[in-house]
Amino acid sequence: MLPNTFHFAVSNHPISRTQSLRQGFCVARNAWAVLVIIFLFSWNTAFAQVSSEDAPRPIVAPKQVAPEEEVSSAQIESDLNEGQQSTSVTTSVDASSLGSAAEAKQSKRILWIFPNYRAVSANTKLPPLSLKKKFWLATQDSFDYSSFVSAGMIAGASQANKSYPEFGQGAKGYGRYLWHAVADQAVGNYLTEAIVPAVTHEDPRYYTLGHGGIFKRTGYAVSRLLITRTDSGHGTFNLSEIVGNGAGAGISDLYYPSRERTWTKTGQKWLTQIALDGVFNIVKEFWPDINRAVFHGKY
Repeated sequence: MLPNTFHFAVSNHPISRTQSLRQGFCVARNAWAVLVIIFLFSWNTAFAQVSSEDAPRPIVAPKQVAPEEEVSSAQIESDLNEGQQSTSVTTSVDASSLGSAAEAKQSKRILWIFPNYRAVSANTKLPPLSLKKKFWLATQDSFDYSSFVSAGMIAGASQANKSYPEFGQGAKGYGRYLWHAVADQAVGNYLTEAIVPAVTHEDPRYYTLGHGGIFKRTGYAVSRLLITRTDSGHGTFNLSEIVGNGAGAGISDLYYPSRERTWTKTGQKWLTQIALDGVFNIVKEFWPDINRAVFHGKY
């Protein structure tokens, strides 16, 4: 979850309306930019992988058997066949296990900027998270170095848009934007990934779809805002996302200026955060394809 730094303010002053429209256009522009990048890069995925299944296999010449060994060779050949079958079964099981383990791997960060600890590859079945692991997941998303990078970027964008005029400009003003962004991030992560999931027994991880067209996968990513998995693996309404972000927006009123504590602005922060989570769900859905096709798995 990312900080509630972009929101649409409602005020009776013309300047506030202008700033609100500017912020709204910035959010829409950024969201569409992400979608366009995903669309362009996802087409390269089909050409990024080269299959090795068609490679020719080495030809082994048959071994000549002496006439006096014909009786015993039949038994030896039978034993060898049984051993080869057993070995092939073991090898196939090991290969499938390695394949599933490889597919389950996800990079912990997206371009070293955004934390990606919650993403799980498609067709992966994992054991449920304990309470301790849910809190550790929220801690990783909140205090990994990449989380401070992303918070710093969003704080800078908020300051440039003068989202909160009370914070001021310059280094001092940026410091205020930054610690508010970090606080928003931590509060939201602990609520949506640990506290609420612990009460509702929900799995806070994002399971990618990993197949289908761009529109199907985009729709799936957005639908995860409302649908998630329980600890037992069944589908359920995503209370962690909806209730957790709502609680986070309410708690943020405790440390934001009094002018920003109206019901309207709190609701706007709540809805904006859910919308941003939807955008980053889309990024997480297509990131493995982009990483493999463009960066060759470097990140």
